Amino acid sequence: MDCWRMVRRNKLIGQWAAQKLGLVGESARTYSNDLARGTFDIERNDVLAIILRDFDAAGVVQSKDQIRSVMTQSWLNAGSKTDGADASDAALVQIARKLM
Repeated sequence: MDCWRMVRRNKLIGQWAAQKLGLVGESARTYSNDLARGTFDIERNDVLAIILRDFDAAGVVQSKDQIRSVMTQSWLNAGSKTDGADASDAALVQIARKLM
């Protein structure tokens, strides 16, 4: 698993979740950065559980499937940033996009 891509994915998911939570400015950046930093922390790497918990506490209604869909799209978007990614990774992203 590409760690850079996972960090980027978590940051993108964090930006989406922050918007749903009504966070703006520095609060939104902090939320997103915290999810990205948690990528390497065993106790904080369950992004789905963190977002579900935060959404529940804030009264944001999103199903696990809806969040997983955003996670998948964020993974694809993170992979489309081809800085340092090889051609096979870019090809995989294109195939996955066509399947979605």
